[in-house]
Amino acid sequence: MPIFKRNPFGHILFLKKWLIRFFGIVSHGRYRRFNKLQIEGSEIIRNLPETNVLFVSNHQTYFADVAAMLHVFNASLKGRVDTIKNVGYIWNPKLNIYYIAASETMKAGLLPKIFAYVGSISIERTWRSKGQDVKRQVKMSDISNIKKALDDGWVITFPQGTTTPFKPIRRGTAHIIKTYKPVVVPIVIDGFRRSFDKKGLIIKKRDVLQSMVIKEPMKIDYENETFEEIVKRIQIEIEQDPSFLKVITPEEYKLQEDELNKKRKFWS
Repeated sequence: MPIFKRNPFGHILFLKKWLIRFFGIVSHGRYRRFNKLQIEGSEIIRNLPETNVLFVSNHQTYFADVAAMLHVFNASLKGRVDTIKNVGYIWNPKLNIYYIAASETMKAGLLPKIFAYVGSISIERTWRSKGQDVKRQVKMSDISNIKKALDDGWVITFPQGTTTPFKPIRRGTAHIIKTYKPVVVPIVIDGFRRSFDKKGLIIKKRDVLQSMVIKEPMKIDYENETFEEIVKRIQIEIEQDPSFLKVITPEEYKLQEDELNKKRKFWS
């Protein structure tokens, strides 16, 4: 690789590779030692096309969710099956994986700016800014950057746009799907909210089972399905539909978190 070769966003790939290597090694123990990550469906990753893939997932922390996905994706591409054992897979990472994040989050300090260089597509949220509800127009440059990332590789998005569970899916995700027709792969994560602080930088609790389930790509009729139908289907696929609350309410679940953790067993 030429040392100054850049991706479509102007990032130097040689530098990006070394950042991924460094943070990959540093963060590996967060999913293998202090807590343990249970993975299902990682073989799906190896069968995906090189570009125009959109991963949709629920969201629990600002950064730990994405970091775990980068570990799982790269481990799978190097032949691991549902494991991130032996961090050697990170030495030659896939460099065209991007993730959509709020620009205000990625500008809040030196570390987020470094994480942004690793692969963030920073967008300006139309409904929320600095903790306040707002209403503003979608920036066309944000849409064009998402297209640029899909044309170059894979994109991770959290369509609820928040770490709060069971919030509605934003219609913008359906617009992206209908417009650019990507392969859409749902992912369901759990345990990250219990393991880490809200930013996903500090380990809040140890011996928590984290899980990541990668599902088969969705079969979408890009021409005939409506935005509302796609939104509803994503909501169900990432298990954030209100129907999943019929057994236990969020309040009850929160009260039982400690007891649930005691009953959890690590993946063997």
